[in-house]
Amino acid sequence: TLFALASLLTGVQLARFYEAARTGSLPLPARPPGVEAYLPISGLMGFLDWIYQGTLNAIHPAATVLVIVAIGMAFLLRKAFCSWVCPVGFLSEILARLGRWSFGRNFRIWKWADIPSRGLKYLLLAFFLVAILSMSPADLQAFIQSPYNRVAEVKMGLFFLELSRTGIIVIGVLVLASVFVEGAWCRYLCPYGALLGIFSWLSPTHITRHADPCVSCGLCDRACMARIQVSTSGEVHSPECTGCLDCLAVCPVAGALELKTLGRRRPSPLVYAGAVVGLFLAGYLGGRATGAWSNEIGDQEYVERIQNIHSGKYSHPGR
Repeated sequence: TLFALASLLTGVQLARFYEAARTGSLPLPARPPGVEAYLPISGLMGFLDWIYQGTLNAIHPAATVLVIVAIGMAFLLRKAFCSWVCPVGFLSEILARLGRWSFGRNFRIWKWADIPSRGLKYLLLAFFLVAILSMSPADLQAFIQSPYNRVAEVKMGLFFLELSRTGIIVIGVLVLASVFVEGAWCRYLCPYGALLGIFSWLSPTHITRHADPCVSCGLCDRACMARIQVSTSGEVHSPECTGCLDCLAVCPVAGALELKTLGRRRPSPLVYAGAVVGLFLAGYLGGRATGAWSNEIGDQEYVERIQNIHSGKYSHPGR
């Protein structure tokens, strides 16, 4: 909830920044660097460019920092970013609860359709990764410095501020799908979640089920948003596991389910939550302390670009 409220505040700040730049009201209000959390593709490109150039680009440095934080979180704490941080995941849970309140339950598509449908997010991830990795260092740097990318966060904000009929239809379909099918976007279409799932395979953190005290009540299976059959597992290593700990919360038998990390260590849910917040804050504070947070674009440049942002000059370079 706190991360969702912070995200909403960031959106309001970006709207104020855009309106001031559009009208030329200098000096501009502070641009919220945290909005770059919604530019994961730019973050991945920035990370690869960092490897190529040896220095972090100054256009969207926070995007790169936040992608690294999310990947590090996935490696250490599974896909905790999806269940504890991501506002889209938070909204998906609310919509799923609305569905259960309205219809008594959420619906599930047939297993024969569910398994290949889950592969869609990996296909989307592969598309983006191939596109990025196929770019030469010079092409990648050219894209990062392009007029489009220099105001990519504003273009992203305008998608919502100037929502088109197509945008309304797409968002409406995703909202309805999330009401009927729990976590529809996260389960089938989110390439960011797919990327984090791959890294979570290597995570030392996992849920362990102890067969002796387990009474096979199935409550953990029904609580799992990812639909993992926890009640028949020994250890849960699925890339679909988001580390939400809902299975632990509903388990009626002490010791049947256990959160384990680094062998014998058994952190409590409170410690786990603290680690999630701590990793996020470490990335944020580290980025600010090292100058890898705010970008180099000045107010006057933003005014000039935003006042012409609807021109063809600011179309995506790949179009």
